Amino acid sequence: MESKISRILKMDADVLQERAEMLKAMAHPTRIAMIEMLYEDKELTVTEIHNTLEIEQAVASNHLSILKNKNILSCRRDGKKMLYSIKLVNIHNVVQCMLDH
Repeated sequence: MESKISRILKMDADVLQERAEMLKAMAHPTRIAMIEMLYEDKELTVTEIHNTLEIEQAVASNHLSILKNKNILSCRRDGKKMLYSIKLVNIHNVVQCMLDH
């Protein structure tokens, strides 16, 4: 039976780099809070996020864009609103692991 370490070492370097970039994108308090909010509420607008976190809308949009560009979040248009949601459901487990310590 192959160990987890053996499987990780056999992973493509590009895949490992992509995963590292995802973790880097999450490594910000505001982004962690956004992931937690989206896990709880499933879908939120930029306005709902920036109001809840008490940050500027442009700041919220920038953080959401970073997470979206790293395939952590997805968004869809609903009329004039953009609704954000978690694309990778298990990403919350990573955040939860960090918050539990």
